[in-house]
Amino acid sequence: MRYAAYLASVILTLISIVLVFAHHVDWWWGVAVFGAIAALGTVDLLQTRSTLRRNYPVLAHFRYGLESIGPEMRQYFIEADTAEVPFSRQQRALVYQRSKSVNDVRPFGSQADVYSLDYEWINHSLAPTAHISHDFRVVIGENSAQPYSASVFNISAMSFGSLSANAIRALNKGAKLGNFYHDTGEGSISPYHRENGGDLVWEIGSGYFGCRDDKGMFSEERFIANARDAQVKMIEIKLSQGAKPGHGGVLPAAKVSAEISATRGVPMGQDCVSPAAHTAFNSPQGLLQFVARLRELSGGKPTGFKLAIGHPWEWFGIAKAMQETGVLPDFIVVDGAEGGTGAAPAEFIDHVGVPMHEALMLVHNTLVGLELRDKIRIGAAGRVTSAFDIARTLAMGADWCNAGRGYMFALGCIQAQSCHTDRCPTGIATQDPSRWRKLDVPDKSTRVFHFHDNTLKALRDLLCAAGLSHPGEIGPEHILRRVSPTEVRSLGALYNFLAPGDLLGKVPDHAVFKSFWANARSDSFAAPERLLAMRASKSF
Repeated sequence: MRYAAYLASVILTLISIVLVFAHHVDWWWGVAVFGAIAALGTVDLLQTRSTLRRNYPVLAHFRYGLESIGPEMRQYFIEADTAEVPFSRQQRALVYQRSKSVNDVRPFGSQADVYSLDYEWINHSLAPTAHISHDFRVVIGENSAQPYSASVFNISAMSFGSLSANAIRALNKGAKLGNFYHDTGEGSISPYHRENGGDLVWEIGSGYFGCRDDKGMFSEERFIANARDAQVKMIEIKLSQGAKPGHGGVLPAAKVSAEISATRGVPMGQDCVSPAAHTAFNSPQGLLQFVARLRELSGGKPTGFKLAIGHPWEWFGIAKAMQETGVLPDFIVVDGAEGGTGAAPAEFIDHVGVPMHEALMLVHNTLVGLELRDKIRIGAAGRVTSAFDIARTLAMGADWCNAGRGYMFALGCIQAQSCHTDRCPTGIATQDPSRWRKLDVPDKSTRVFHFHDNTLKALRDLLCAAGLSHPGEIGPEHILRRVSPTEVRSLGALYNFLAPGDLLGKVPDHAVFKSFWANARSDSFAAPERLLAMRASKSF
């Protein structure tokens, strides 16, 4: 039976040929159709790369066809509304509803299992506060020459090149309408970022795109030309990103268009390489010197860095360098391992980097322990789509949140997960003009604005229900999590929070600090001697 389809196609082809020669000319379709199937089966039998095709000529292609549409079949017909892979239908629907400003209320009852492990909620108050303005803001760089008042919910780093021209236009126009910021991503500031005048945070990665010389090194002159633009509100040095920390990138020469070449400052006809590591510094102290240098060159704009936490001693080295030198970033953005990207190796996207909750807690605790927390603002990103996501993240120590894929959903992303193919069906993550030109900028920018606005209204309602007036007031005691069928813990009880000054002259009773704080170095990212000795104990 393995060959039944192939043999049938051969027989039907021969019958069709006979009928045509018998003057039944309308049977040419049979020759064409059955002949093509027979030819396919013959190729299957003769090729040597696929055993499956040799054993099941013709039939094997049905398997490949079904397999190719498997993700779509599961997403639309099989997966539960609450299955997060990586975002649930329920999460996406909420973004779509809020971006379109349509009714987002739900009837009858929650679909969430409130007795399942990890179920979370926010405790309400018997003395709720009156509704207030939902334009929640946080001042970043209070002591810098040009402090910035940022919304508590902004657009994460997504570069032109990863996103299309019209996607960038729509995001930036939405940010302009809603008075929140749009992070450029490390691909630098494109003409499409500038068209609508929305606030920009310029992210500078290891490729120094937009501020590099002809050899790919940092250029002060080119940095100043972009950084002093009034549209640029803050400077963010990218140390690593959650989805693929410690991994560089290559944009093949074929994809380096004239626009990308001009935006990034790279030549056409050559691969555009983003190295895994920076060349402008190689130590914690060097990083802080670079922060101070960029702040000065930009005219005093708030300057900080973004990182995904990995080796704790490296972050501790940065913190010690702050303590020893007195040079502080204005902000730190913590990117969680659950963050998104256009393309990343499977192992990196699944198994590299610390998830946002633990990473945020480590950064927040360290700054509190050094009595630096009031001087440095913290942003956080990692699968944030709802007001509750924002509230939980702020309760764990952040001052504001960023979102990438949430705003992509507002643009119309359907989670096709084809970002790396250049065939994005919604024209968002593609450079194919026949696709991205179909994305209507006025309509999508309005949806971006509405998503931001309605999400902050929902955040306001949560805060008022909890008896609070500003996101800065929410603490770990407000968020509860089920840890067993019969036990519930607040985040304040579940996590170990340091008290101000706990790291000054002592080491707190906290596993990570006890293991790595004392041996972290402000002059080097190198591992402690104890760990090097453990590595050396292995046989090679």
